Amino acid sequence: MPLLAAFIVPHPPLIVPAVGKGEEQKIKKTIDSYLEVAHRIERMKPETIVLVSPHSILYADYFHVSPGAGAEGDLSHFRAPGERYAVKYDQALAAAISAAAGREGIPAGGLGEKNRRLDHGTMVPLHFVNRHYQDCELVRVSVSGLSPLVHYRFGKCLAEAIENSGKRVVLIASGDLSHKLKSDGPYGFASEGPAFDKEVTDAMASAEFGRFLQFDEDFCEAAGECGLRSFTIMAGALDGCQVRSELLSYEGPFGVGYAVAAYDILGPDPARRFDLVHERKERERLAASKAHEDAHVKLARETLEQYVLHHRRIIRPTGLPADLTDVKAGVFVSLKLDGRLRGCIGTISATTACVADEIIQNAVSAGTRDPRFDPVRADELPRLVYSVDVLGAAEPVASKAQLDPQKYGVIVRKGTRSGLLLPHLEGINTVEEQLSIALQKGGIDPDDAYAIERFEVVRHH
Repeated sequence: MPLLAAFIVPHPPLIVPAVGKGEEQKIKKTIDSYLEVAHRIERMKPETIVLVSPHSILYADYFHVSPGAGAEGDLSHFRAPGERYAVKYDQALAAAISAAAGREGIPAGGLGEKNRRLDHGTMVPLHFVNRHYQDCELVRVSVSGLSPLVHYRFGKCLAEAIENSGKRVVLIASGDLSHKLKSDGPYGFASEGPAFDKEVTDAMASAEFGRFLQFDEDFCEAAGECGLRSFTIMAGALDGCQVRSELLSYEGPFGVGYAVAAYDILGPDPARRFDLVHERKERERLAASKAHEDAHVKLARETLEQYVLHHRRIIRPTGLPADLTDVKAGVFVSLKLDGRLRGCIGTISATTACVADEIIQNAVSAGTRDPRFDPVRADELPRLVYSVDVLGAAEPVASKAQLDPQKYGVIVRKGTRSGLLLPHLEGINTVEEQLSIALQKGGIDPDDAYAIERFEVVRHH
């Protein structure tokens, strides 16, 4: 039996009266919408609820499907220890989801669960559902650090496993929106916050789920969003389906966005294969970009492709422009895949004979030796987006007033430790943010005395 319906809900603990102690009445529209969702689930009488929570066990490269017979939890972290929840897991469906993902090459399963207790992203939805309906089992699923496209395709695996189970199942995607809507909110204000919430709620209301795949990672980070990956898994579970969409409510009085949406499945619709549409558009965009790339980016791309495909480093080509062969400088090569950073390695100052050799050296390192990532695979090469930053000479600064994160990169030094941050990075809008990240990268205590240098870059992309 195919999935019955899907819902998007937020998870602010204060919406639970024992936590909110009256404050929850400031988001009464959200409460009313949550109760409507609970009533609809009661009428559907599902045998199992699949709940996706961004606060369950989180791995960079693995979707965690909670194992075992069940789990318990309470809201003691939010000063409400009396709010207790217990669930029985649908072990058969959990295993089927992991198996379906495995067949698609998507890493998923129940490994590595050190803490079995329920998270608040799960318990807050249960607070409302359990008030009206408790006669069902649960499958608790996490998000991951993998790309939006992989999240969407994991959602397709959920739908396949659900249909093959023959059970009556509904899906709940738990997640808040931006946490940066108000200057007096707990996370402050960023202009990206309201912009994100407007874009994502428009997509929810219209069921244009392809828009979930198009958000820039830096924009999402600047907005302080929480639930987009949950929503993208839900979108994948509704792949190829005609749906009736309802945005039941949206509020953000505490500086955090809360949306409730409902999706009834009306039948098949082959036109709503958003992952395929997204891939086609990305291929077209990358082809156009490759046709117009300059010599710096072309050299970085050809270097990494030769290294990954043929296991050899290319010799510097002849006929390159003079600014590649006659100039020595530090160079950073950055890679992005599906809008997310895939590798970035660089040198502060020249370590080779010229910029071209610096690019060849650092392109290989960015693709294969960035300790934050596995080496780039051959199947990823056609989708990589490259940028090359050629660094100007660094100069010392006497005060922070001489810095500008949009114009200058920054280097901080203390003894043998140093940290560097490139300029004009999305989400880095102030000198304080720039210095804080550079200090963190260099392992330098902000309270220590440290030297500051600035530099300009020429960015090629």
